Amino acid sequence: MTTYTAWYLAIASLLHGQVEGVKHSGPTTLVLYFTGSTNILYTFGGHAVTVEIMHAMWKPQKFKAIYLLATLYVLTLTLPSAASVYWAFGDALLNHSNAFSLLPRTAFRDAAVVLMLIHQFITFGFACTPLYFVWEKAIGLHDCRSLCKRAAARLPVVIPIWFLAIIFPFFGPINSAVGSLLVSFTVYIIPSLAHMFTFRSAIARESAVERPPRFVGGWIGAYVMNTFVVGWVLVVGFGLGGWASMTNFIHQINTFGLFAKCYQCPPPPPPPSPFIPMPSNTPTPYPGNAHNATNPAIVPSPSPSPSFFLHHRHHHHHHHGGR
Repeated sequence: MTTYTAWYLAIASLLHGQVEGVKHSGPTTLVLYFTGSTNILYTFGGHAVTVEIMHAMWKPQKFKAIYLLATLYVLTLTLPSAASVYWAFGDALLNHSNAFSLLPRTAFRDAAVVLMLIHQFITFGFACTPLYFVWEKAIGLHDCRSLCKRAAARLPVVIPIWFLAIIFPFFGPINSAVGSLLVSFTVYIIPSLAHMFTFRSAIARESAVERPPRFVGGWIGAYVMNTFVVGWVLVVGFGLGGWASMTNFIHQINTFGLFAKCYQCPPPPPPPSPFIPMPSNTPTPYPGNAHNATNPAIVPSPSPSPSFFLHHRHHHHHHHGGR
C-alpha cells in the first residue's frame, strides 16, 4: 500500500511537471526549520517501526539486520516521492499537508487515496499496541483469552484518540508533534540510553555477546555516538522541535478552528447576491439634478428668484383691488 502510494506520488509529480511560478525557498523561519527537522525524525524513525519490530520478532538476534533493511526500504519510499513532489509544486506544499490535493484526480490517485486510508487503519492498530498492553495490564485483562472482551476493553483507548482526531484534523502538524515528542524518545533517546546504561560497567562489557565494531571506535566510539544522539535529539528534536511543532499546531487551530470540516481546502466561491439591480427604462420624474438624472431629456428648470415672488404678489393684490 505505501509502496504504491509513494511511487504514484513520485511518478505522477514527474509527469505533471513543475507548476507555473514554482518556488523552492526552503525554511524561511525557525518554526519551519525545526518543524522540518522533526518531520525527518518521524519519517526515518517512526516509519521503520522500531518498537513494533522488537516486540514482534521471533529471533531478536537478527534485529540489526532487519532494522537496517527496513530503514533502507523506507528511504526508497520517502526520498523519491518527497523530492519529486517538492520539485513539481515547491512552496505550495507548505499550505497543503495532503499532497494528493495538488495532483489531478485520476483513477490512479483514487486508488492511492483508498490504499492510504487502509494503511492508516492498520497503522493505528499496531501503533496503539503498547497503549493496549498497558491498559489491559492496568485493568487486569492482559492474560484474558477472549478476543471480544479484549476488544471491548480497548474501546476506552480508541474512542478518545478517535475524538481527538476529529477535533484536530491537522495531519502534517500532528506528524511533527509525534516526531518531536514521542518518536524522539522511543527510537533515538531511550535505545541509546539503554545501551549506555546496560554496558556502563566493565563486567557487562566483557560479558557482552556482541561488541561494537572497531571502525566506530569500539566501546568508546559507541559511547560517544550514543551521547551525541541523545544530546542532539533531546535539544534539537524534543526541545526546539517540540516548540516549533506545537507553535505550528496552535497556528493551525487559530487558522482553521476546531472540528474543521475541510482542512486546508480552497475557500468556497462567494454566494451570488440575492438582489441584482436591473437597468430601468422608466424616466425619473424628479431627478435630483441634471448630473444624476436617469433621463437626460428631463432637466429641472432653475428656481425663480425672490424678487419674482414679491413682484408677482404685489401685482396680484393690485389686480383684485381694482375689481
